[in-house]
Amino acid sequence: MSTAVTEMRAKIAELGTLMFERHLTDTAGGNISARVDDVICITPRYSGSKFRWRLRPEQVLVVDMKGNQLEGEGEISREAKVHLKLLNDFSDGKAVVHAHARNVMVFCAAGQPIPPAFEHTLKFGEVQLASFAPAHSAELAENVARVLQGQEARVRKQAAAVVAPWHGLFVLGKDLDAAFDAAERIDVNARSILLGRLLAMESADGLDGQRAALAAAVAAFD
Repeated sequence: MSTAVTEMRAKIAELGTLMFERHLTDTAGGNISARVDDVICITPRYSGSKFRWRLRPEQVLVVDMKGNQLEGEGEISREAKVHLKLLNDFSDGKAVVHAHARNVMVFCAAGQPIPPAFEHTLKFGEVQLASFAPAHSAELAENVARVLQGQEARVRKQAAAVVAPWHGLFVLGKDLDAAFDAAERIDVNARSILLGRLLAMESADGLDGQRAALAAAVAAFD
């Protein structure tokens, strides 16, 4: 294999560990893939559950554009269908990050899209919800691709993302760095929305009254 492929396998292994440490994925799943020329480098099955995302570069698989394994240890992930679909259908998309990001998973469970809350997430627009399909299915790949259609400009600029209900986040990026960066931005965005909703609830439940009581207590103490 070429030097570029060797370097990409090492980079994917490194980013898998970083994603796990930053709670952007978990032991239950997630995957990382990147296209290099006419092959795809992709994390193997059980990257989380068996290896805790501490992969050696040699474990990162090299497959052709149809998913036939050329190099690497272990089996191709059952979730590879989405990766193969996106990397074949979108010419500007060179990497896919599938994340079980801690805060995004709340939106996956609730079946809600993620609106942008910051300037640095406006470029992704509202992260839309795909129609439900079982994990590992060809139907899921079709549903995710369908949401990304029409978002090619976002992919060319950096990335576009999709919320898969009951499943996780899929990010298609112009390269691996762009996809990883987008996944983290979207997760921070999701966390800020969730905490913002808690603040609103506190205010509705009488936050002003709590502040007044605290001020009175401080005054009495003085």
